[in-house]
Amino acid sequence: MLSNSWITFCQKHLSESSESGEAVHCLWILTAVIKEILKDTHSQRAENLKQLLTPFDLTFEVFYNSLFSQHFGDFQSPSNITNSLLCFLELLELLVACRIHLKLHFKSQRMLFLKPHALDILAWPIPAFIKRNLVILIKKCLLCKVGEDLCRESVPSLVSPNHLLDSDMLTLADALLHAVHMGLWKALAVSGKPSCFGGDEVQPGCRLRTGPDHVTLRAASLITVKSLEIKFQNCASAAEMEVALQTFMSELLAFLKPHLQPSLQPHNPCEWLSRVFIEQDDDMLEAAKASLSIYLQLTREWDASASLTQEKEAWIRSTHGHGCNPHCVFLFFLKNVAFDSTVLLDFLISSETCFLEYFVKYLKLLQKDWAHFLSICKFFASVESQCRVRVHDPVPSPARGRSTSYILPHAPAGENTCPWLPWASDASSESQSQVMMPKQTHPMPANGPPSRTPQSLVDYDSSEASEEETTSEHLADSKQTSLCQEMTEEIQGLPRTCKEQKEHSLEPQSRPLLSAESSSPISAKGGVAPDRTVWEVGLFLHTVKCLEELQRAIYRLQGKNLFPYNPAALLKLLKGVEAKCVNM
Repeated sequence: MLSNSWITFCQKHLSESSESGEAVHCLWILTAVIKEILKDTHSQRAENLKQLLTPFDLTFEVFYNSLFSQHFGDFQSPSNITNSLLCFLELLELLVACRIHLKLHFKSQRMLFLKPHALDILAWPIPAFIKRNLVILIKKCLLCKVGEDLCRESVPSLVSPNHLLDSDMLTLADALLHAVHMGLWKALAVSGKPSCFGGDEVQPGCRLRTGPDHVTLRAASLITVKSLEIKFQNCASAAEMEVALQTFMSELLAFLKPHLQPSLQPHNPCEWLSRVFIEQDDDMLEAAKASLSIYLQLTREWDASASLTQEKEAWIRSTHGHGCNPHCVFLFFLKNVAFDSTVLLDFLISSETCFLEYFVKYLKLLQKDWAHFLSICKFFASVESQCRVRVHDPVPSPARGRSTSYILPHAPAGENTCPWLPWASDASSESQSQVMMPKQTHPMPANGPPSRTPQSLVDYDSSEASEEETTSEHLADSKQTSLCQEMTEEIQGLPRTCKEQKEHSLEPQSRPLLSAESSSPISAKGGVAPDRTVWEVGLFLHTVKCLEELQRAIYRLQGKNLFPYNPAALLKLLKGVEAKCVNM
């Protein structure tokens, strides 16, 4: 039972002032009570929350308007308004969580969506962690992940369409994109003193880590791409989508540029996604899925023929130039994990990310867009060749860190390092660039390149496997490595320089086939070596072999009833990619 005097007390103070200490106390108590109800497993949760929220529905809306409709200078006590913001943002998250998880319907649960005044506080002189809380809250709303740490049950993936929620999502996405266009990210400061566990003060003797607030940087990037995806789902005109892509992705890349050190390469802005999200797998895959959805929306009217028309080439250049080419994003992702199929397998069997949904969508696109994928492989090869990318130390394992560095030589002032690329801008100030690519390849025997990354998180292969299982596995391997054998022979048959032939004859057989020296497309005289095709074939081969190894691993686990769900549809898509390779 609720106390009428307590309800009257809260209604009075929340309606009168948004910065009073009594208002903060009321918000804190309401937040604590709602949290405990959401954590409870009682079947009457929805009824209890409905009884609690009904008398405060209008009061919350009045408080929201009072808090976010003012300018920061209008408040009398900055410290009190900071406390009010912190408590009310937490309450807003709980209200949205009740809407999504418990299907409650109150006007106060739609405030953040329909009245996006809260975005204005990102320009207020308030502590950075409050701005970060707001950006993360918007991210959770757009991803429907609000309250997932409180509610024991997850949101079901297949639910009845909620047109009202979809409409509210579109309103919030439009408001965010409008704010971005008006310079929202220019006003958001993500650099400065980093946040530490337990506070912002660094103890004597501890090393101070400088750099941007990566949590805010990732959240701001993700909500921009996610808002653009939602907008594209409701765009009727391809021209409107093209304008939106150019406008908002340019704003995002400009926002990220000063915070990514070394800077992005001008010839491949698609690398931004891997660079920003390399430490957060779930957000990275959400951003990759949203980027893929944007591309699919843009290209839904393309002709599926193998030949590229001028219009299609223009669309490809546009998506690539604004960091949304799905093949580039996928290749950068594979390079981040060193083309290790066991990492992909771990993602597939885990429910912590949306990798399965993203991977299925990409494999479907890959079969339809095969010629474009091959052209992207050639593009990567040509860029690495023309820009004279040099290889250094071997790539670290994913368990120890995925960051690698490629150094572009200094170009004369005003000279474009890649002038043949239509989207390459003046790169004189971009002399150094970091690309998440493997820097060392390995010898490729007849059955393909061996695994060179740490063992999977869970070893699903049993040491007690019968001889019959081992024999059948070898038979399956021999059938699926025919493409690798053919391409390996093709690489080995490529002409080499005299220096490379001498090194090849002196070094042992364990020498990597595509080592730093042999794969360098620049000859001793400064020209392009005749083995330039190695770049393209090597990248394509690594990608194909990774997918083949993943396919074999899924077959093996399925045969032992160890795969957590039915992978028939996934295996069918992987088989389709294999057929594309065989047809080549």
